[in-house]
Amino acid sequence: MSNFRVEKDSMGEVKVPKNALYGAQTQRAHDNFPISGIKFNRDFIQALGYIKKSAALTNSTLDLVDEKIANTITEAAQEVIEGKHDQEFVIDIFQTGSGTSSNMNANEVISKRANQLSNDELGIHPNDHVNFGQSSNDVIPTAIRISAVLAATNKLIPALEHLRDTFISKGKEYADVVKTGRTHLMDAMPVTIEQEFSGYARQVDLGIDRIESALARMAELPQGGTAVGTGINTHAEFGKRFAEKVSELTGIGFEEAENHFEAQATVDAPVELSGQLKTIAVSLMKIGNDLRWMNSGPNGGLGEIQLAALQPGSSIMPGKVNPVIEESLTMVCAQVIGNDTSITIGGQAGNFELNVMLPVVAHNLLQSIEILGNAARNLADRSVSRLEVRKDIIVDMVGRNPILVTALNPIIGYDLAAKIAKKAFAENRPLFDVAKEMTDLSDEELKSALDPIKMTKGGFTD
Repeated sequence: MSNFRVEKDSMGEVKVPKNALYGAQTQRAHDNFPISGIKFNRDFIQALGYIKKSAALTNSTLDLVDEKIANTITEAAQEVIEGKHDQEFVIDIFQTGSGTSSNMNANEVISKRANQLSNDELGIHPNDHVNFGQSSNDVIPTAIRISAVLAATNKLIPALEHLRDTFISKGKEYADVVKTGRTHLMDAMPVTIEQEFSGYARQVDLGIDRIESALARMAELPQGGTAVGTGINTHAEFGKRFAEKVSELTGIGFEEAENHFEAQATVDAPVELSGQLKTIAVSLMKIGNDLRWMNSGPNGGLGEIQLAALQPGSSIMPGKVNPVIEESLTMVCAQVIGNDTSITIGGQAGNFELNVMLPVVAHNLLQSIEILGNAARNLADRSVSRLEVRKDIIVDMVGRNPILVTALNPIIGYDLAAKIAKKAFAENRPLFDVAKEMTDLSDEELKSALDPIKMTKGGFTD
């Protein structure tokens, strides 16, 4: 028995796997692009399902598609939304720049499944019914926006909120610990663990703000512009009603694009969102590297904190444990920064009424959202929440920090303070002892002036 069936499209006959839901156009694209093996992810496929379901319901209310046909398309599209047919989406990311192949992949899968659900009584066609009032040129840009907004809202932002809250909680746990601050990687004035971690929390919080700001532009949907933005072959009310239906189905507020020519000819909104993701990657890279530095050692480095021991760190050095979560995080950040470069180049590929790098923009944007969210949550759960501060090491280092002499500047002057600092460093002695020898200040005055916790409280007050 043959494992294939023959399907027809406008170009003729094509052999398609016997049990596949997709048809001739999908098979042609599958054959034409044996490039990477990378397919669209769950978020993008789900967005296509939302688009086809919303379009069918909208066209039915506009009396443009038979109600029975629309309802059956809706049922099949819901299965796509739920992930029941992900294996049927077989097109490589590196395909036609409009993503037409992936739009037809969705149309063919949904029409075939809809015909199965109706026992082939309705004759549901992938173009004439599933794709009615649509074009790949507005479907794929819309899918990019819907999928990215949903993924960022439901996955990335909650993960970042969790990381922010974990830093705040861990900072409060060690609020009384004063450590040596560092600028240029050199000893500087002291800070508390809570203060340092509050900086990390604020970085993450601002990242959330940046995403939410960009999502306001991402929520404008190109759907309704069809081929070139004019809305040819669709109802004038389609775009508005479609956006309302997507909002109803997803629980997130979408609206029709203010200008369909801008929304289809460009991917400026995805480029903006990618830029914000890059900024978050830069923030997390800094945080990850700081934690690695603080954990360095345990004896030959700073050794201020001890990260959880999660796995052996060497195939040759017994007992070695590495900051693997932070290393994973920084590689994710590097990937996101690289993805942004590809998206930026893709954004420049808008020629007249259409961008022709839509699939690679979609893939890179969704990958960045996914891996940033996963890495942020992983950092919170497997690293920050489990780290321990090595108070004994920190106290000793603070006591030997010659830069604490800065607090004596208003009392003894910069020049004498500098001499004290240099002598303390050269002789590897506590600053207090050297200052006692070289000034007329009493023990009480020195203890008050050189109290590290007071130095973390800021400047003069009236």
